[in-house]
Amino acid sequence: MKIVFMGTPEFAVPSLEKLVEVGHEIPLVVTQPDRKGNRGKVTFSPVKECAIQHNIPVEQPYQIREDEEFMAKLESLQPDFIVVAAFGQILPERVLNIPKYDCVNVHGSLLPKLRGAAPMQYSILQGDSVSGVTIMKMAKGLDTGDMISQAEMNIEGMTIHEFSEKLAILGADLLVKTLPEIADGNATYTPQNEEESSYASMIRKTDGLTDFSGSAAEEERKIRAYDPWPALYSYLNGKQMKFFQAEVLEDDEEHAPGVISAVDKNSFTVDCGRGRLRILEVQLQGKKRMSAGDFLRGTGVSKGDRLTKGE
Repeated sequence: MKIVFMGTPEFAVPSLEKLVEVGHEIPLVVTQPDRKGNRGKVTFSPVKECAIQHNIPVEQPYQIREDEEFMAKLESLQPDFIVVAAFGQILPERVLNIPKYDCVNVHGSLLPKLRGAAPMQYSILQGDSVSGVTIMKMAKGLDTGDMISQAEMNIEGMTIHEFSEKLAILGADLLVKTLPEIADGNATYTPQNEEESSYASMIRKTDGLTDFSGSAAEEERKIRAYDPWPALYSYLNGKQMKFFQAEVLEDDEEHAPGVISAVDKNSFTVDCGRGRLRILEVQLQGKKRMSAGDFLRGTGVSKGDRLTKGE
């Protein structure tokens, strides 16, 4: 089948790779515009890199709804499907009406739960043990279209990187299984139950700021959800410190949050609003990311120091 693919981050790459692998015709890949990185270096999206490797033409409109030339090109392709995976722009209804069959989305949650921009991070933050992926028919609303297929996976203890990597592969396999079912008329379209819906808004930098007043379990989940950005971070003696690996200690007592209550050779312990967290990997402002042991052999911290939200 002829498929136009729209996606941007690493999460979308396995879906594009799988479509190519099983032999679908991909006349066009659409991704977000290139970004300028350090020292003005231009950075391609992972999806663009993948498209170039497969010699697939790429378009990068800044705003699809305002780009008439792009819209005309998309319509002229007459695709059977438009497949979207973490593209990064809301598609106008005109685009949704282009394909012969459907415009479908590979969404990183078990809809109707966690619609929106950051479903995987929120799934970790709220302590879900099971999550999954949904192939849905795109509609005018934000992730409100009918569900076509779903697949589940266990996510206990996973970082966002591990979760996203595994879910991307699960979604790619589900996608190539579902598209023929749609084309053959064998797919089932299930409307979402609005009463069960929830929303995962875009992550902001300030979401990572903490004084450890939450429970140790909550703070540890933030570490796993926010790595590498915005990271869980706090301030120690006026310098920002980021936290990348930690473990929850067996302690359910209430404490003065942010106080460093123990220091050993390879870790230090931070008191939380409830419970304690053993810190195993950090990054101090102006330094590289390192193990807590290396940090302690360098700058270090002392028992009684306090991590706060202020500089």
